[in-house]
Amino acid sequence: MSEMAEAIRALIAEKGYTEESVKQTIENALKSAYKRTYGTSDNAIVKFAEDMSDVAIYSRKTVVDGVYDPVTEIELEEAQKLSDDVELGDEIDILEDPKSFDRSAVSTGKQTAHQGLNETIKDSLYNQYKDKVGEMINGYFQRERNGNIFVDLGNAGKLEGYLPVKFQSPRETYEQGDRIKAIIVDLKKTNSGLQIVLSRSDPRLVQIVMELEIPEIADGTVKIEKCVREAGYRTKMAVSTVREEIDPVGACVGTKGVRIQNVIRELLGEKIDVLRYDADPAVFIQNALSPAQVNRVVILDAEKKQALAIVDDSQFSLAIGKQGQNVRLANRLCDWNIDVKTEEQCAGMDFSDKATTLAARNLFKDELAEADEEITTVAELPGVSETSAEILKANGIEDIVKFIEAYDNKSVEQIEGLSKEEIESIYALIKENVEFVEEQEDAAGSEEHNEEPQEEEKYYCPECGAEITLDMTHCPKCGVEFEFTEDEE
Repeated sequence: MSEMAEAIRALIAEKGYTEESVKQTIENALKSAYKRTYGTSDNAIVKFAEDMSDVAIYSRKTVVDGVYDPVTEIELEEAQKLSDDVELGDEIDILEDPKSFDRSAVSTGKQTAHQGLNETIKDSLYNQYKDKVGEMINGYFQRERNGNIFVDLGNAGKLEGYLPVKFQSPRETYEQGDRIKAIIVDLKKTNSGLQIVLSRSDPRLVQIVMELEIPEIADGTVKIEKCVREAGYRTKMAVSTVREEIDPVGACVGTKGVRIQNVIRELLGEKIDVLRYDADPAVFIQNALSPAQVNRVVILDAEKKQALAIVDDSQFSLAIGKQGQNVRLANRLCDWNIDVKTEEQCAGMDFSDKATTLAARNLFKDELAEADEEITTVAELPGVSETSAEILKANGIEDIVKFIEAYDNKSVEQIEGLSKEEIESIYALIKENVEFVEEQEDAAGSEEHNEEPQEEEKYYCPECGAEITLDMTHCPKCGVEFEFTEDEE
């Protein structure tokens, strides 16, 4: 049995199995061969040396006077040849030589051992990865079959990643040896080992990559409240902060958009909208529909979470998005059923019932208040995407005047991270909400007006209306006589 002992030590040293699992596998294999030879393994006893230097299998037989079942019984005389102290009714363990087993029995034992070791591997890997569901793992493209991708995750080929079509991003393609980062979503035991089901479309992938790129998220200063995604096209992420002096959107975007661009590159160009979370549903819905400008949000049914977002005609397509993508993601992000309508479509609707609105400020525009509030920066524009505003700010374009200058000379189009659609949306917001006044001319006109001398008071004839002076006694035109008094002067 020395060869068996060597095999045991090799399995423990090279494969990393536990001693107990190897012992159990060998024991099952020997008992399986024993059963194949004798028809039962109930009386088979496997014993290992304490230092695992040897292993043996025994037949445990009862000492009787007249054997009925030679597999489980032994004559007293035969037993006394093995041990002098044995008596009738005692049990004695008799060493068996596995080489004497039937060839088919040995084959069965080997197969049992092989299956047992495979199951041990699977169980070991399963226990190792069962708590890692939802985490990111790295692997390499191995092969593709029917659109499904198989990923090499290491562990001597016993650990295989499976990236099904439904969990892939539609814009991603891979070649042999390409590195793949994905989220573990499920574990499956196969004949060859453990298969780990992966996903590249899960929103958690974006969250983990953001955490790796943004220290404020990693240390908990900035919190990702929720993230929704249509893989390959657009992600919307709501963020908040525990410190008022920290701008959560700005922290995620980074200087000149560097941080968010790193995440976008990892997702092969997928757009990411980072917006501020708000506990007020109306405000949150308004933010979630960015980059569209929302005039007001009406809560139709708070219990059923139904809301109406009202926009101008020019903002309707932007609010809905391509094939309804923008409003669909906003619905999922806010967990509200949001209906988008234009002012014209809502003209006949009655929103006077205060119970159906969340806040009066979200019902109607207060034009007087708007007139008093001067908008000077891009970030102050109602409905502007916070991500876009932060990218512009990082590139030195915070004021509206600077944006107009950059728009006119087309330098804004060179800023990485801003699409032409987003630039045109910001420009439209400026035209709708900002009135440019030529202050110098107004001031000059006002000054000239203040410096004009007051005109001398004029007097007219009460009869014909001709102009007269204080020294006249008769109207030069009609001849009527008149007299000036002190009070009139």
